[in-house]
Amino acid sequence: MKLSVVLLAALTLVPCLAAAAPGQGPRASIVDGPPEPVPPAVASRDEAGHVTIRAIRLTEPLALDGQLDERLYHDNDAVTDFIQQEPLEGTPATDKTEVWVAYDEDAIYVGARLWESDPSRRVTSDMRRDASNLYNNDHFAVLLDTFYDRRNGYAFFANSQGGMSDLQVTNESPISDWNAVWETRAVTFDHGWTIEFRIPFRSIRFQENSRIWGINFRRLVRWKSEASFLTHISAAYARNGLYRTANAATLVGIEAPRGLRNIDVKGYALGSTITNRTATPAISNRGDGEFGADIKWGVTQNYLADFTYNTDFAQVEDDEQQINLTRFSLLFPEKREFFVEGSQFFTFGTQGGNFGNPELPTLFFSRSIGLVNGGTVPIVGGARLMGKSGPYRVGLLEMRTGDVPAISAVATDFSVIRVQRDFLRRSRIGVMGTRRAPSSTGATRNYAFGADSMLQLTDNTQITHYIARTETPGRSGSDVSYRSRWNWNPDRWSLDVEHLYAGEDFNPEVGFHRRTEGFRRSHGKFEFSPRPQHLRGVRKMAYSADVDYFEDAHGGRVQSRDQQALIRADFESGDVAQFDVVQTYDSIVVPFLVAKDVRVEAGSYDYRIYHASYTFGSQRKVSGTAGARTGSFYAGDLRELSWRSRVEFSPQLYAEPTISWNTVDGPFGSGNNNLVSTRLTYTVSPRMFVSALVQYQSRVDAVSTNARFRWEYQAGSELFIVYNDGRNTLTRGIPDIQNRSFIVKVTRLFQF
Repeated sequence: MKLSVVLLAALTLVPCLAAAAPGQGPRASIVDGPPEPVPPAVASRDEAGHVTIRAIRLTEPLALDGQLDERLYHDNDAVTDFIQQEPLEGTPATDKTEVWVAYDEDAIYVGARLWESDPSRRVTSDMRRDASNLYNNDHFAVLLDTFYDRRNGYAFFANSQGGMSDLQVTNESPISDWNAVWETRAVTFDHGWTIEFRIPFRSIRFQENSRIWGINFRRLVRWKSEASFLTHISAAYARNGLYRTANAATLVGIEAPRGLRNIDVKGYALGSTITNRTATPAISNRGDGEFGADIKWGVTQNYLADFTYNTDFAQVEDDEQQINLTRFSLLFPEKREFFVEGSQFFTFGTQGGNFGNPELPTLFFSRSIGLVNGGTVPIVGGARLMGKSGPYRVGLLEMRTGDVPAISAVATDFSVIRVQRDFLRRSRIGVMGTRRAPSSTGATRNYAFGADSMLQLTDNTQITHYIARTETPGRSGSDVSYRSRWNWNPDRWSLDVEHLYAGEDFNPEVGFHRRTEGFRRSHGKFEFSPRPQHLRGVRKMAYSADVDYFEDAHGGRVQSRDQQALIRADFESGDVAQFDVVQTYDSIVVPFLVAKDVRVEAGSYDYRIYHASYTFGSQRKVSGTAGARTGSFYAGDLRELSWRSRVEFSPQLYAEPTISWNTVDGPFGSGNNNLVSTRLTYTVSPRMFVSALVQYQSRVDAVSTNARFRWEYQAGSELFIVYNDGRNTLTRGIPDIQNRSFIVKVTRLFQF
C-alpha cells in the first residue's frame, strides 16, 4: 500500500490514538520531586536536590519590555539558588540569578534578573537569530518538558542584545533547526541585566489536561566559563546539560488552553534570473517566477500534519566547502526548512543523527529528496504526519519530485514510515521503512526497513542496536546492515565499543551510505579525563586511545585501520590545546584523486600523521582554531596548516575566515588541495541581517559567492534577497563566470 494512503488513514485515526493515550503514564500526573510549594512560596527542594516550582497565573497584562517592573515581580518571590555545572560542579553559582514563571490564556512567560560581579566583562558578540555563536555569549536559557516524559522538550535562549535561538529536544538530544514564533526582550541595569520570554502555547506541543511540566534554566557567564542550572547537572554533559530532561525541575500549576485551533499557512512568491554557461544549451539571464505554500495543521496537541506544494529552497545558503583527502563522499547537513523541522521523528539507529559518525549508514537522509547528480529537482508536493501518543512516537512522509532530463532525473516517489516506543525511564525501540520508486539505479523500486533500540541502563551507560535490510531488484548479494554499540561516559572515564556491518548490496536509496562496497567495522575508544587540582590554569585534561578497524563484508581483507593517541588540555580561560598522532593503514582498490592532478594508485599504504591545534576561547575578539598536520601520506608526505576563526569588529559586524593550506608530495605526484573562504555578516537587528560567503578551492579551480539578505519583517514571515555565482579560475584576469542567479523571495505566515 502506498504510504500516501496510509498517511490519510492515519489522520482519521489520530484523535482515537490521542484519546487512547491521554497521558504519559503516571509521570504525567504525579510530581517527580518535592511536593508543590504552598503559596506564597514558589519553589521547594528536597534532600536529593530535586526542585518543584509553581507557575503564577497573571491577573493583569504583562508588557514584554525586559524591565521586570510589573506586579508579578514585586508581589512574588523569585526562584533562585542556581548550581554550578562548570567549573565547580555542585557548588552555588557565583552570580545570583532570579527567575519568575507565569502564564495567561495565550502564553507562558519567563522573566529573569541576572546579577553580575563585573558587568564590563559580559560577552555579547552576536545578535542574529539562531546564530551558532550565540551559545558562546553570556546568555539565559529555558527548557520546557511539556509532556513531562523526562525525554523531550523545547529550549529557548537569548543574550542581552536580543539575540535569540530555539531548538527541540528529542530523547535528550537537541534538534537545532526547529523554529518557533516567540519573543524576548532584554535590558541592562547597573549590576547586570534582565530578560523576559513570551512563548505562545500554540508554538509548542503539550499534553492536554495536565498541569505538570518539566522545566530548567541555564545561566552561562562566558568570561568565567561558568555554567549554572536550577538543578544539579553533571559536568559529564558539558554543553548538553540543558537537554538533560531527566534532571530537570518540575513545574506545577500550569493551565494550558484546551482545543486550540492550530493551522499555519506559509506561502511564498519569488522572482529570479539565472545564468548557467555549463548547461546545454547555455542559459543567459533567464527570468522565472514561482509560488507555493506549506501548511501545518495541529490535528491534536499530540500530532502535527505538514503539507507542501511546489516546495522552494531559494533561501538556502551555499554549503561550506570542505577539504577532502579521502576516497569517500562528504556528508553535508540538511538546510531546507521543510525537512529540518521535525527531522527528529525520522532518525534511525543513532541518538541524534549521523553527523558525528559519517561511517554509519542511515535509512533516511532528506537530502536524497530533490537533489540529484549535483542538481536541484522540483518537489511537486508532499505531506508528513508527526506526533506522539503516550509512549508512541510516529513519523510518516510522502514526497513526489518532478523530472529534469538535463540531469537524468525522473519523477520519483519517496515514502517513509517511522514508529518508536518509549519504555523504562529513558529507553526506546522502533521500526522504520522507506520506499523509492523508481530506484536511482533504474530498477522499479527500492525498499529499506529495519528495527532499532536504545537502552539507557544508567545515567552514563547507553547501548544502541539496529538491524536493517534493503531490497533492490537485480542485486543478489548481502543486503543487511546491523550495529551494536556500548557507550559508558561519566565525567572522568569513558569507554566506547562498537561493531558495525553493511553488506555489499545494502542500498538505502532514501538514506546515506558512504562505504558502498560493504564492510565490517570494529571500533573502540578509551578516555581518561581528570580535573587536576595543581596545574594552574588547567580545568581538565584528556588522554585517549582510539582504534578504528575496517575489513570487507566477508572478513577476508583489511580495508583500513586507524590507531590514534590524543592528549588535550582545557584551560580555565576557555582555550583548548590538543596533540594527537594517527597511524593509518589503507588498502586502495580503485584509484582516486587526493589533490588536483594527484592520483593515489591501487595498493596498500601504511603511514603516520602528527596533528597539533590550539583553540582560542570564544570570549576573545579573535577566536577560532589554528592547526598543523605533518607526516607521511600514501607513500608520500603531507604538510598542512589551517585556521578557522571568527573576528569580531563589533557586536553587529564579524568575519569568519577559513584557510586550509596543504601540499602533498610523493611518487604519485605533487599538488595541493587548498581552501580559502570567508563569511562577513552584519546584523541590523536580531531579525535582520546581511551576509556574504566567498569560497575558493584549488582542487576544482573555482570560486563561489553567496550573498544573502534576510528580514523577518513579521513573526514567521520573511523577505530574502539572494545572489549566487560560481566562477572558474583557470583563465587569467577576472575569473570566468560559470553560473549566476539573483533571487527575491517573500514569505507570509497566516495563523488560524
